[in-house]
Amino acid sequence: MTHPSGTGDTPVTPQVLIRNVRLYGEGDPVDVLLGDEQILEIGTAVAAPADASIIDGTGQIMLPGFVDLHTHLREPGREDTETIETGSAAAALGGYTAVFAMANTDPVADSVVITDHVWRRGQECGLVDVHPVGAVTVGLEGKQLAEMGTMAAGLGQVKMFSDDGKCVYDPLIMRRALEYSGSLGVLIAQHAEEPRLTVGAVAHEGPTAARLGLAGWPRAAEESIVARDALLARDAGARVHICHASTAGTVALVEWARAQGISISAEVTPHHLLLDDSRLETYDAVNKVNPPLRERSDVEALRRGLAAGTIDCVATDHAPHAEQDKCCEFSQARPGMLGLETALSIVIETMVRPGLLDWRGVAKVMSERPAQIVGLDDQGRPLAVGEPANVVLVDPDAEWTVSGPDLASISHNTPYEAMTLPGKVTVTALRGRITARDGAVVPRPGGKWAL
Repeated sequence: MTHPSGTGDTPVTPQVLIRNVRLYGEGDPVDVLLGDEQILEIGTAVAAPADASIIDGTGQIMLPGFVDLHTHLREPGREDTETIETGSAAAALGGYTAVFAMANTDPVADSVVITDHVWRRGQECGLVDVHPVGAVTVGLEGKQLAEMGTMAAGLGQVKMFSDDGKCVYDPLIMRRALEYSGSLGVLIAQHAEEPRLTVGAVAHEGPTAARLGLAGWPRAAEESIVARDALLARDAGARVHICHASTAGTVALVEWARAQGISISAEVTPHHLLLDDSRLETYDAVNKVNPPLRERSDVEALRRGLAAGTIDCVATDHAPHAEQDKCCEFSQARPGMLGLETALSIVIETMVRPGLLDWRGVAKVMSERPAQIVGLDDQGRPLAVGEPANVVLVDPDAEWTVSGPDLASISHNTPYEAMTLPGKVTVTALRGRITARDGAVVPRPGGKWAL
């Protein structure tokens, strides 16, 4: 697997002509000409410019490039588990053209110094747009608001703030954050977990955890914060985003809040769409995640919520961990799973194959709504002439077998090891430049690359 290791100045992007591809999986195949930044032409028998690269898209589907609102890239601080470079590679291979890097790094991204560093590193790597997420509170400690205004005005232009990994549990602090967010035009994303209900908890509170002797994590820990923050957002006249919704109750609460006119959005992870707490029977800590894998009834409710639009989008919560942090006693293991390269396949398996979403629906939950939620105007755009050339090609008939060591991430903690999954990203383009093709990262001209 090739990975980026930095780039110099970017020359003008050569044009790319993709032939015989179906937009959104609909209608007859067309040719699409990608130029520097924009889609230049869509039609049949498009003439190839002299210097254009030509890609055969026969049998493939073109979608807008994916946007991930919830990624952990671990830099700065835990570069032994992931870096912005390797995480960007994984994202490009998974069809992403923009990711939002969560703030729980070391040091925490609670200052413009750190958020600007993350932005610069993403630009140097050049495979996806890496947007830094700023911390809501200093050090993620939940006691003092971080300088959100400074981070929003910095080079990284932070659009979203979250203490993800921890809940902003103090209602007054959360209220103040929501009030400030409105004037700044930014989004507060909440890790919904009442910490007093999850002390020592490692698994969903239910029959499986009880039988296995694992400390239970109740649904109410999530749902009580969702309800509270919906009311706080109502009173503040602000927007709130719920990270990694995991219960049927959360789906119902989001639907209720919307009916009251409250501005609330929510995401679901691929693993909560596919896996349930029966996976815990082996005590393999690769299945430990926060929030925990729930019961099958919750999985079904999340799928229905996503199909109905109650849950807005899919976000990976890509969380790399070192082997020593996973290969240990279940209660001591770090929570989290890899997700960037497998997300599309899981969505196909759980939503497309059962008929819950068509390919337009996939574009909506993986591209369009995430971009709209955070106010990106150059991502998740329609596939049309003049729009940004952020696109992904998918082979819907392909199948592939997941192998952790073969993924681009430094870490290997995938819960899908040895699973055969449907669908495969074949090409990703960021503003007209190919960043990934046929399972390999494509170097930017002038960049330095290593095996």
